[in-house]
Amino acid sequence: MQPLDPARAAPPPGEVWATATVRPGDNLSLIFKRENLSAKTLDLIMDSGPDSALLAKLRPGQKIQYQLTGGMLTALRLEPSHWEILEVRRVGETFESELRKTDVVTHVQKVTGTITDSLFMSGQRAGLTDPLIMELISIYAWDVDFALEVRVGDSFKVLYEEYFRDGKRVGVGPILAAEFANQGKSFRSVRFTSTDGHSDYYADSGMAMRKAFLRTPLNFTRISSTFSLGRRHPILNSIRAHRGVDYAAPQGTPIKAAGDGTVVYAGSKGGYGRTVILRHGSKYNTLYAHLSRYAGSLKPGDRVQQGKIIGYVGMSGLATGPHLHYEFQVAGVHRNPLTVDLPKAESISANQWERFQQQAAPLLAQLELSAPARESIVAMGETGTKGPFVH
Repeated sequence: MQPLDPARAAPPPGEVWATATVRPGDNLSLIFKRENLSAKTLDLIMDSGPDSALLAKLRPGQKIQYQLTGGMLTALRLEPSHWEILEVRRVGETFESELRKTDVVTHVQKVTGTITDSLFMSGQRAGLTDPLIMELISIYAWDVDFALEVRVGDSFKVLYEEYFRDGKRVGVGPILAAEFANQGKSFRSVRFTSTDGHSDYYADSGMAMRKAFLRTPLNFTRISSTFSLGRRHPILNSIRAHRGVDYAAPQGTPIKAAGDGTVVYAGSKGGYGRTVILRHGSKYNTLYAHLSRYAGSLKPGDRVQQGKIIGYVGMSGLATGPHLHYEFQVAGVHRNPLTVDLPKAESISANQWERFQQQAAPLLAQLELSAPARESIVAMGETGTKGPFVH
């Protein structure tokens, strides 16, 4: 089957190429319905060969290109990764699918910057994309409160991959190593892939950047009420202990599970309104209150992973405005979520230590190289490879 290239080939009369973007929660059936494409054609495409199974694994943001000839769908194109292109073409009354590799050149890029206003604006000026800035924030979310602790003069260094095909950037890969200096204290991290293929971020000491709990479970505007044993309740006008922290945020802001755990309560709870309580092992519990709604079909007994969205900010129960009331319990005792000592991170195991050093040493060395604010340090080009550092 000849490769499709809608960007270069001049379409014959009556032939039109269109693009559909995958939305959160989408599948190919929903996309076909939205694009007014035939359900029968969809069935034929899914039966076009084993490679068509990739069309059942769509991710938000992916682009699906499809060709209409005389109003009939005759071809479809998807890039499952930067190194692959899935092509489906009508042959008579059926379709054939083919997954082919593409030639991609990987550049390892280094960016440095100093915060002069916000991390997002400073990162964008330095050349980081929004997803890379969000990834940087997620790496350091356990050590730095980016809503309260970032200051003008803080700085960052980021080493990451960029992918090019035919001279055009087609994607940005993961952060390989980074350093964030916050109020005079520096945090260095490196991406490590273990022998079982799992990748995560570790400090240069080998301690995991990912802690058992997130310090804050949402992106908030401000802290509207702190932990206190003698706060005057804004609605009841009486002195009552406030055994958590209130994070003001716009209605509908996603709320994340602070740590891996099990849902032990999801329902209305008096003045708390819509509430979720998670149990994390035998020692820790977290509570999330005043939700506008729960995420999906969340129910007691469900297992959730750290960072999973469990609900959305609201003002149910006794609340004067949209916010999250967040509580943290240790062995049944309420502790201040902002200051409680969180469990220590896991470290690289002894049998992985040599592998970790082999991967980390060259990345951290490149991170320390004196370089302009943005510099391409190394480039390599091999079909279907990600470069030498991530294996």
